Amino acid sequence: MSASRRSGTTDELGPDEPERDGSDLLAALLDGMDAALCAFDADGVVTHWNREAERILGWTAAEAVGRRGFAGWAVRTADAEEVENRLLSAMQAPGRQVHEFALLTKEGGRVLVRTQSAAVPAPDGKPAGVYCAFSEVHAQIDLERSIALSEALFDDASWGVVLVDADLRPAVVNGHAARALGTGRTAVLGRPLGELIAQGVEELESALTHVLAEGAPPAPAEMWVTLRTAEGEQRRCWRSGFLRLASPLTEEPVPLGVGWLFQDVTESKQTEQEAALLRFRTNQLHRAARAAAECEDPAEAASVHLDFALAGFADHALIDRVAGGSVADGEGPVRLVRGPATPSGAPGPSLPASRAGLPVRYSEGHPALQCVERIGSVRASAGSTEPDRTRDWAVARQWPADSVHALCVVLRSRGRTLGVATFLRGASRTQFERFDATYAEDVAVRIAASLDLATALDPRP
Repeated sequence: MSASRRSGTTDELGPDEPERDGSDLLAALLDGMDAALCAFDADGVVTHWNREAERILGWTAAEAVGRRGFAGWAVRTADAEEVENRLLSAMQAPGRQVHEFALLTKEGGRVLVRTQSAAVPAPDGKPAGVYCAFSEVHAQIDLERSIALSEALFDDASWGVVLVDADLRPAVVNGHAARALGTGRTAVLGRPLGELIAQGVEELESALTHVLAEGAPPAPAEMWVTLRTAEGEQRRCWRSGFLRLASPLTEEPVPLGVGWLFQDVTESKQTEQEAALLRFRTNQLHRAARAAAECEDPAEAASVHLDFALAGFADHALIDRVAGGSVADGEGPVRLVRGPATPSGAPGPSLPASRAGLPVRYSEGHPALQCVERIGSVRASAGSTEPDRTRDWAVARQWPADSVHALCVVLRSRGRTLGVATFLRGASRTQFERFDATYAEDVAVRIAASLDLATALDPRP
């Protein structure tokens, strides 16, 4: 069976040559091509069908030629009208028309093809039909989807994407990652990660090295890092996933680098940490209340509250009581007497106050005096990382020499000021925040209640 219908046209090849039908030459030409080819006349009847079309769909030329359109055999009935209209529309349109749709194989399978169709003109210039070349596009579409996915990840993704080479240096960075790193997409390329990350780079590089050697971890990892930015250092938490990239062109996988994807979860992690800290501090207050209730001496109960408040909150704490027991608002200058305090240089419970009752000689503007004057909390910090200057700052305020950050809260009961509680942190801790001041004020309320009772029982400071 020929790949096309006989046209009846003959050619004179010479006196000694047999007559040959031109359609045989056309059929041979079509069958020798690598692309699947078919043609339709003006009524949509299949006139040509080559061997590549037969290979892709399984329908022979004898089964295809002479059918009208693809309905009922090469496409689903529901799709037949749309497919036919799209193919035959090429007769009315200039140039080639490109379409993608699904065809059916003889065995009932579904094949996605991409077609290029164009009009076949008659001698009078009017369209006489349509020729159509088509090919399977699964591999092409997979490639295009991969390219589209890559472009979307590097242009529109709402998370950071960084391709890190085998030397642990960024090779490709998307816009989100560049903004998270505080730099431009090209400025980061080829630079060591240590130039961008001040703290936490060791953990990140260790993860990347592990992925290169062993493959991706089973779950995302959360990493805290400190970034170097134009505005200064910033502490961030990234939830990171990793993929090992290997060349598909070799039998043995050759690592090309690591795909690093991350999201900034700093705010949610900080919220979780604050919630956990709040639960812990609330539990400490309850434990302190139970322990203080067993103390016969109210002054001892105040020290118990101070000791329980220190856990996870500060390194040192002390209480300065108002000379005379208490003072009403506006009564003039206030003198403070050192009360119980935690030992300096070693952990342990608060030590009892001296019975001498001598006022502490605080200089004007001392945070403890400001706290009494304002009847509110006061935060202070050394503001320097030099050990000698920090030590001088703490000693001048008569605090332990390793103190760097301070928080003073006023002790009040029944409308009178009883003293000041001071919490101190060393260089290994962060400054006190407003969240910390709220907790310290809750502790101060309990300490003030105990001190008020102690004053009522013993008027001596």
